[in-house]
Amino acid sequence: QLQLVESGGGLVQPGGSLRLSCAAAGFTLDYYAIGWFRQAPGKEREGVSCISSSGSNTNYADSVRGRFTNSRDNAKNTVYLQMNSLKPEDTAVYYCAARPYYCPENYYEYDEWGQGTQVTVSS
Repeated sequence: QLQLVESGGGLVQPGGSLRLSCAAAGFTLDYYAIGWFRQAPGKEREGVSCISSSGSNTNYADSVRGRFTNSRDNAKNTVYLQMNSLKPEDTAVYYCAARPYYCPENYYEYDEWGQGTQVTVSS
């Protein structure tokens, strides 16, 4: 059974940074692509980014490209999302999701989802 746990969220000022972590429990992430999604109150779920199992392929939403960066540390069984130059519109609950090997085209192709971590960007 796949189990993912997000952490690293919190309250930051505009222009600040956070690093989110997506850790696996009960399995290894070596062979899984990890996607990040976010959802703000009253908004639909938005795809943020994805990193393939090898780490060689990444993609980003236009809204975060150049500010957010995917990385992974398989030795720690953890995937990271570095978030820089944060804006108030980045405020949302952030989720990670896992799917074997490759970043999928659609959100429903992911096999497992974490419970989410709150990111709030405010003065």
